Amino acid sequence: MILEVAILDVKAGQEKKFESTFEEAQAIISNMPGYISHSLKRCIEKDNRYILLVNWQQLEDHTVGFRESPEYQKWRQLLHHFYDPFPAVEHYRAVF
Repeated sequence: MILEVAILDVKAGQEKKFESTFEEAQAIISNMPGYISHSLKRCIEKDNRYILLVNWQQLEDHTVGFRESPEYQKWRQLLHHFYDPFPAVEHYRAVF
């Protein structure tokens, strides 16, 4: 299993709209092959910062299967305009 980690800095004042849009967009990712689970968490110290955690079966399920899919274009259209700066995404595997 691979954990995708994305720190999302949402433009100030757009937090509620982002959350409602993400509620819609999460159906896209959760129906992708190789998807296991996800959670979106809001930062306590920085009100406009979120962390998105997505568990995938394999790295390629995210980097190829999702990112090269037509569904990703819809995800991108719904969410990417909220971010400033654009988020860096990292992938992790379990050690223990």
